Amino acid sequence: MLLDKEHRLRLYFPKTSGVKRAMICRNCGHDNPEEARFCATCGVPLAAPWVPGVGSSYSNAWRQLWKHFLVLFLIGIVYGLISSVSWVFRFAAVGLSPVLSLAYSILLTNPLGYGVAFAYLKAARGDELQVKDMFEAFRNYWNAVLASLLVSVITIVGFVLFIIPGIIFACKLAFTPYLVVDRKMGVIEAVKESWRMTGGHAWKVFLIGLLAIPIGIAGLICFGVGIIVAIMWVTLAFASLYHAVSKLSEASPQQGVPVT
Repeated sequence: MLLDKEHRLRLYFPKTSGVKRAMICRNCGHDNPEEARFCATCGVPLAAPWVPGVGSSYSNAWRQLWKHFLVLFLIGIVYGLISSVSWVFRFAAVGLSPVLSLAYSILLTNPLGYGVAFAYLKAARGDELQVKDMFEAFRNYWNAVLASLLVSVITIVGFVLFIIPGIIFACKLAFTPYLVVDRKMGVIEAVKESWRMTGGHAWKVFLIGLLAIPIGIAGLICFGVGIIVAIMWVTLAFASLYHAVSKLSEASPQQGVPVT
C-alpha cells in the first residue's frame, strides 16, 4: 500500500508535522498512540518514529547504552584481552613476531571486531544482548576476514590519495561490518551494499565520527574512565545510524517513500 504525501511526512518527520508524535503504521497508515508497539488496525509491529540522523543516532545510542551497559562493558573487556595478544607477538623477541602479529590481527582480531559491531547493532535495536554475540562473525568467518582486509586496503589507498578520498571511502564503507555479520553477505556484496546504503548518509557517518573527538576529550576529562563510556556511546551511534538507514531502505520499496 502506498502512503499519501501527508502520511509520509508524518511518518518520517513527526516533530515537524501537525500530528502529536503519532506512531504511523507503515502497512496501513493508521494513526496509533505514541506508546503503541503494534498497529490497532492491522496488528503489524510499529517502527520507531525517528529518521536516520546524527542527533537521533546519538540519542538512541545514549538510551540503549544504559540498558545494555554491563554486557557491552564485558564485551569490551573480552575484546581487549583477545586483541592485546597481537601486541605480545609484536614485542616478542622472535624474528617472525611482526608476521605473527599481523596474521593474528587479520585472522582473529579483525573478524572479532566485526562481531563486536554486530553486538552493538543488537543493542541499538533494543534486542536481547549476550556476550556470545560478539563471536557471531565466525558464522561468516572468511567473508569477515576478507571484507576487513578489502575495506582496509581501499581506505589506505584513499588516504594515500590526498587524505580526503580516504575519508570518503571510510564513510561509504562504514556499514560493511554490519552487512557481513547481520545479513551474512559476501565480501563484494557487502561493500557494494554499504556504498549504496550510505548514499545521502555518508556525511552523517562523518559527523558522528567528528563528534567522537569532543566526546572522547570530555571522557578523558572525567577522570579518564569516561573515555570508556565515550567509546561505547560513539560505537552505538554508528550502529544506530545503520539500523535507521536499513529500516528506511526496507520500508521505501514497499511504501513508495524515497530514500534521501
